[in-house]
Amino acid sequence: MTVTAAAPNAHPSIDTQRSYRLRSIDIVRGVVMILMAIDHVRVFSGVPAGGPTAGVFFTRWVTHFVAPAFVFLAGTAAFLHGTHQADRGRLAVFLFTRGVWLVLLELTVIRVAWTFNFDFGNYLLAGVIWVIGCCMMLMAALVYLPTRVVGLFGVAVIALHNLLPASNPWDGESGIWLWQLLYDGGSIGPLVILYTIVPWIGVMAAGFGFGAVLQRPTPERRALCIRLGLGMIALFLLLRAFDLYGDSQPWRADYGAPPFVRFLNTAKYPASFQFLLMTMGPTILAVGLLEHARGRVATILATFGRVPLFYYLMHIPAIHIAAVIVSAVRSAPTRPTVTCGHCHSCTWSPSSWSHCCTSLADGLPA
Repeated sequence: MTVTAAAPNAHPSIDTQRSYRLRSIDIVRGVVMILMAIDHVRVFSGVPAGGPTAGVFFTRWVTHFVAPAFVFLAGTAAFLHGTHQADRGRLAVFLFTRGVWLVLLELTVIRVAWTFNFDFGNYLLAGVIWVIGCCMMLMAALVYLPTRVVGLFGVAVIALHNLLPASNPWDGESGIWLWQLLYDGGSIGPLVILYTIVPWIGVMAAGFGFGAVLQRPTPERRALCIRLGLGMIALFLLLRAFDLYGDSQPWRADYGAPPFVRFLNTAKYPASFQFLLMTMGPTILAVGLLEHARGRVATILATFGRVPLFYYLMHIPAIHIAAVIVSAVRSAPTRPTVTCGHCHSCTWSPSSWSHCCTSLADGLPA
């Protein structure tokens, strides 16, 4: 989605109606897409997420910024796209149809890219593209509310969702699938739900509200982004240091990892309040700091950032094909196999991927 910003004037003239790209958003998105590719290489290499060394842990940790940035900036892009629509109705139709399209892509094209087989009845992954699509469909209803209300709703979901019960609050079996879809995740038949609606609808709604910040004059916009990003980082450090609220994994509980690893090892599935502060704070800070970024590296990153969906659709089969080639070279003349990066026990071959993945281990892709 093209990220543009309208002039902040209430009644802009023809000259000020000219839109322009927010370069810092393109750069940030380019950075997180490169980080995403690193994690997906890890998936096909069979290296367990987060271990066994500090190096592997931090290789995984830096990729935690990917999903929050994708979902948050998708909300921002939706707001900025809406500034060029005649009414909210057109924006709602755009978001709903775009959301349906993304869900279909996740369950068909992207699923085949991950597995290189067409056994859809055996394994489907509801990943980050899935949740962006689902949240866009929900945003189609939310956009009729004032922007400030949408933003506050998003912040409330992000901050308060850890108060929800850890188990299904509805009696009987009938509500289990809905609870899994909304918050708990897990398997519903062949569908493995990795990214749940909550809290990600909050992240997208907050990003929608953030779009109004980006319409401010450049100096004010930059200052607000820096203050907001630093404030979120400070709140994360405070909550995490004293294990006050917002994560199910207290870092003071010694489970054999070094203290600095435990401190950063916040819950991602579902993404806790502390996890989102830890990742979204630096992302928003980077949007402000990179406002005037120039140079060759910035240009390359911005180029990637302008085509996020195309990049996503292309990088998975590219990495998968590379894994096949590497495996074939290493195992010749025997049949090439690749250890599944999801569960680290079942194997892939050029003809099929025999999944035994039924749990939401942290080895699943970003």
